[in-house]
Order: sequence, then C-alpha cells, then structure tokens
Amino acid sequence: MKTTAAVLRAVTGARPYTDSKPLRLEEVELGAPRAGELLIRVEAASVCHSDVSVVDGSRVRPLPMALGHEAAGVVEEVGPGVRDVKPGDHVVLTFVPSCGTCPECSSGRPALCTPGAAANGAGTLLHGPSLLRDGGGQVIHHHLGISGFARHAVVARESAVVIPADVPLQTAALFGCAVLTGAGAVLNTAAVRPGQSVAVFGLGGVGLASVMAANVAGAVTIVAVDPVEAKRRLALELGATHAFAPEEAESAVRDLTGGGAEVSFEAAGVPAVLEAAFRATRRGGTTVAMGLPHPSRTLTLPALAFAGLGQSLVGSYMGSSSPQRDIPRYLALWKKGRLPVDRLQSAALPLDRINEAFEALAAGAAVRQVLLPWAGPRR
Repeated sequence: MKTTAAVLRAVTGARPYTDSKPLRLEEVELGAPRAGELLIRVEAASVCHSDVSVVDGSRVRPLPMALGHEAAGVVEEVGPGVRDVKPGDHVVLTFVPSCGTCPECSSGRPALCTPGAAANGAGTLLHGPSLLRDGGGQVIHHHLGISGFARHAVVARESAVVIPADVPLQTAALFGCAVLTGAGAVLNTAAVRPGQSVAVFGLGGVGLASVMAANVAGAVTIVAVDPVEAKRRLALELGATHAFAPEEAESAVRDLTGGGAEVSFEAAGVPAVLEAAFRATRRGGTTVAMGLPHPSRTLTLPALAFAGLGQSLVGSYMGSSSPQRDIPRYLALWKKGRLPVDRLQSAALPLDRINEAFEALAAGAAVRQVLLPWAGPRR
C-alpha cells in the first residue's frame, strides 16, 4: 500500500530545523504485514529527544529512515499467526520489540532484548527486513521498529500493547516512551519507597514522568532541576516539592535533604548533568541515568564514591519496563488522576509541521508535541 511518512535522508547539525527541513514527507510503499506483524493506522505520534538525536547524529542510525518511535493508533490488519490482536484494537507502540526467549527476556528484562536491539540497530523489524520503499524502490529503514511519523506503520506484534478504546490516542502515545522510561525508572529501576528523597535533573517528557511517578511512589521530597523556568513551574504542579535552576541545584538538594537525595535521576543525556546528579546524591544513595548522550561522550566521577561512600550509578533503558505489564498499570494510574500525563502535551500539530516541532523541542521550548498524521481530510 502507499502511505505518507516523514523521511530523514541525511544527518544535519543545521538549525533551525524550520529552515534546514531535515525531515520531508514522502509517499512511500509499505509492504503488507508478515507473520507476527500488524498494520497500524497511526493516529498520534509525539516528538522525543531520541528523534532529534537521530537528526543531529548523536544516535547513529542507517539512512534513509522513516522516523518516529512514540506513537499510538488502531490496528487495521493482522498478519498470519497473530491471534490475540484484531482489527479495530487500539494500541500503544513501544520501541523495543521483545522476543520473549533471549537470555535478557527470559530473565525478566525485555527492555534489553537482544534480537530486538539488533533489529532496531539495523533499521529492520523483529520478524524480517524493512517493508518500506521510496518511489524509486530504495529501502527506507524503520525507526526502532515503529516509524510512527507516518499515516500507517507495520510493526511486530511484540511492539504493540492493546489498550482500552476509551483512552484518547493523543494521550496514549506518550505512554510508549516518555512514561515507560521516566515512570519506569522510578518504579522499576530504583523502586523508590515511601518517605524517600528524590531529585530529577532534566524536565523534558521523561524527567517530568519521573516527577509524577516519584509522587505516586510516596517520595517525601521531590526536587526538580531544569534551566527552563516554565518546566520547573510545571514540575511543581505535577508533584515536585521544590524546583531549581541547575546552578543552584546541587547545594539546594543537599540542604533540603540533609546531605543529598537518596535517589537522583538524570534525564538530559548530557554527561555534565549526570555528574551533577551524582554529586547531589547522598552517601549510600543511587543515581539513575536515563538520558542518551552521544556514544563518544565520557563521564568523570570520583572512584572513591563507590566503595568508599557506598554510592551506586545504574542505567535505566526504557525504564527497565515490561510494556505489556506496565502500560496497563500506568494507564490505570492515569485514569485515577495520579499520573496526569495529559499535562505533558505542549501542542498538537499536523504531520507537515514536523520540522517546526523538532526545532521547538531542540530549543527547549516544548515538552511533548503530538503530531497528528490524519489532521485534515482523510483520503
């Protein structure tokens, strides 16, 4: 079938993206779902810093590529062998298609699925090569098994979580990455306990989801850190007890908590921010790294902090989540008003304004912008 997708053909560091227009909407050919796959009508796809990182080269991916990894939609067709999903089901798409049988999946860590990571790195799908072609027949790679900045996508069954039809798909899209990553880091990776102190460095969609989850977990002190004042104000509305600009954050966290936060979270993808979060963590505390820096970047930490002070630094990919388990749980919290994910949405835009959305995110002016592929008349 023919559909429309936003395609990146070359990495660009040129900003503003509104001028360089790295993403172009193209009519592409999308193959039918194979065994174990689904055809999705994408209804909403939100813009994440991981998308921007592909455009600026921080996350190296094979090109050309149809971008987008945080999306929700409606199943239009199921491939052979799929029996637990049917046309008409509403789904959230998740960016690690866990196979269920590799050592990581078998040990309860589906976010680290080895075949899923291999497929994502190659720009293919879990069950086979790319199904996308441009008008000249050239292969277009899939982005993290989804390629959600499009009107349609074919994904592995393992990339989709069926959700209730009464959940607005514009809200549901944010559960596929921002909520899974940020809330999962708090509730799964760190397992924050009632009464603990928490600091969150970086208040994009992931960091703000961490703030909300820390509130759900019962943290008594939640310190939010970001250079953008509007994001600090939003964090306070979402459950943070205090908010600071980066230059005053470390001393403020230590003063408020009597020596440092018991758990600090970094959601900026910048080594200097992770180092600051580590310094703001108390003796015996844990620092959780969620951001994705350029692979060439390195970290400098005092070696004595580990054995001498008992501090821990742990990584959290996709919030150490099991999407089939966690997304329904987080949606239940959203329905009860305990995870007000709707507040993360900065704007809803038609797909043809994608470069504008990328520029707003890169400039720090937005949290989560949702692109609507079918904005305007459907054909």
